Amino acid sequence: MNNSVSDHSFYIESDEEDEENMSNRGNNDGHDSDSSHSSTEIEQQNKPSSYNTSWPQSYRQSIDLYSSVPSPSIGFLGTPSLSRLGSSFLSSSLTRRHTPEVLSSLVKPLLPSVADEQQEQQRRSSHSLLPPIPPSRRSYIKKAGLDQKPHKVSHEVPISRQSSYGQAVLNGMNVLCGVGILSTPYAVKEGGWVGLSILLIFALLSFYTGILLRYCLDSAPGLETYPDIGQAAFGTTGRFAISIILYVELYACCVEYIILESDNLSSLFPNAHLNFGVFDLGSHHLFALMTTLAVLPTVWLRDLSVLSYISAGGVVASILVVLCLFWVGLVDQVGFQSEGTVLNLTNLPVAIGLYGYCYSGHAVFPNIYTSMAKPNQYPSVLLISFAICTLLYAGVAVLGYQMFGESTLSQFTLNMPQDLVASKIAVWTTVVNPFTKYALTMSPVAMSLEELIPSNQSKSHMYAILIRTALVISTLLVGLTVPFFGLVMALIGSFLTMLVTLILPCACFLSILRGKITRFQGSLCILIIAVGVVSSAFGTYSALAKIIEKLS
Repeated sequence: MNNSVSDHSFYIESDEEDEENMSNRGNNDGHDSDSSHSSTEIEQQNKPSSYNTSWPQSYRQSIDLYSSVPSPSIGFLGTPSLSRLGSSFLSSSLTRRHTPEVLSSLVKPLLPSVADEQQEQQRRSSHSLLPPIPPSRRSYIKKAGLDQKPHKVSHEVPISRQSSYGQAVLNGMNVLCGVGILSTPYAVKEGGWVGLSILLIFALLSFYTGILLRYCLDSAPGLETYPDIGQAAFGTTGRFAISIILYVELYACCVEYIILESDNLSSLFPNAHLNFGVFDLGSHHLFALMTTLAVLPTVWLRDLSVLSYISAGGVVASILVVLCLFWVGLVDQVGFQSEGTVLNLTNLPVAIGLYGYCYSGHAVFPNIYTSMAKPNQYPSVLLISFAICTLLYAGVAVLGYQMFGESTLSQFTLNMPQDLVASKIAVWTTVVNPFTKYALTMSPVAMSLEELIPSNQSKSHMYAILIRTALVISTLLVGLTVPFFGLVMALIGSFLTMLVTLILPCACFLSILRGKITRFQGSLCILIIAVGVVSSAFGTYSALAKIIEKLS
């Protein structure tokens, strides 16, 4: 099998840069001191970092693609203005900053292979689905001194921070404002009006822990991602543990997409069914299967930049669904119910998990921070993103629960009258959005698994296809086994999100910066960890108990 375009682009560019460096060295003999000083600075910047040589090496690129909009060259459309738009609107850090996970040949996989050639082939297999490196960005690729062996490429790439303030805010909102907004009215139903205060508490705590991640990244050179922070705090074990938690969270989100599609399509076509002899597929099973078959080819795509570009409309889709809910309630006058439960202690742990799920963007915050042109604006970016998303969450929660009361379902789109135009727009928007995000959400998981399988070049793409197919089918099986959207979301929010959002950032901060923090900071971190542990324990137990009860 031929190498991917990205591989060809890199190696061709490497040869060109070698020639340029040789010619520049010959032409600049009169400036030895300046060039020596400059090369020293470059070598210091490009000094190999131990934080990105362990599994998972594909984390940076895959999360960049999952979380933000790349700026791929779209000149093939034949319109120069569109190409300029593609390079200026919501440009992603993926094409701005190619990290050593992709560019370096000094790869040290978790499961080492027997030869350097197999290591190189394994690296190409893990990243064969990444979009090609645009020629305009190759100038950022630097190499170490010419005295090194030809196959030794610099392990570090200079940081190219080009994400503007507005781009960073939109990327942050795109990460935070997801499918969790559909369940906030259900969370109010489960926990009562007083339980809605938990949403604000989690927003404040999550904002603070997002700031803590910045301090962790700035504590030492070479820290770029959440797994890097885990390694700096707790060694290789911390890196592995945090990576696994993050990947399980992404996998669980894909399961939620399957359940979401099944529920909403079943509400549109409740009488749909299919007979296979002795097998009779009802609407839920049928649409879950059809959704899986529809997203499977997107998971096989070698270039996901188009999907990433489209999925950036997640913010627009969320706002559109919210506007449809407000339209149905205020313009179509569906009506409001003044009654409601003030506090429901029995189901409050489920509400805690649902509210926690709304702030599950910390896996991406380090990527957003390291891509910003002005890193000092990061706290303001987080503040604006959290403020806007929290207002959306709270507005939907209040309005949705007032409209549907105790009959509120796990997704408010299922409660909206089907004969109204606004309802149809909301449901179809909800249906279409996961199709653009499923492959992007699953790719980080798949790429991490591909790193663990030594393979020769002729079989690399086959392994990728098999791994991704198995992952997609497994999400279908899990979704059919546990088809409870709200409870699965509560379980994810209680167990995984509490770890990623509240517990681990504080634990890493205390470990990395121990002895350099104030007593107030230490006490606040311990308090947040306690809140996270208690919320996780009660929420996980309650969600699991209700799932088991429904299954039985």
